[in-house]
Amino acid sequence: MSDENIQLVRNAAQQRILFSRHALIQMNRPERMISTDEVRDVILNGEIIEDYPTDPRGHSMLIFGSAEINRPLHVVCSPKEDYLAIITAYLPDPDEWGDNFTKRVKK
Repeated sequence: MSDENIQLVRNAAQQRILFSRHALIQMNRPERMISTDEVRDVILNGEIIEDYPTDPRGHSMLIFGSAEINRPLHVVCSPKEDYLAIITAYLPDPDEWGDNFTKRVKK
């Protein structure tokens, strides 16, 4: 994916990161418990694996990375002028994403 897009994400994150209500609910589910530090780590070190330029919430992207406890993590975010909106964060399902968690499995 575009180096320009990941730079937009990281620049917005340096200003401020805002978590949507949906993201916080998903992150705090007992079976996954994803920390804000893990999300920040994925944003700073991950790669964009899907791009959604026509998302109704604004241009958004799906970022894949390994979190601090070495587990795969997906973060959907939308860079804004003065902040990064975290739309959701979740542990990808291997049945849906395959072995490397970067490409969807065709069903």
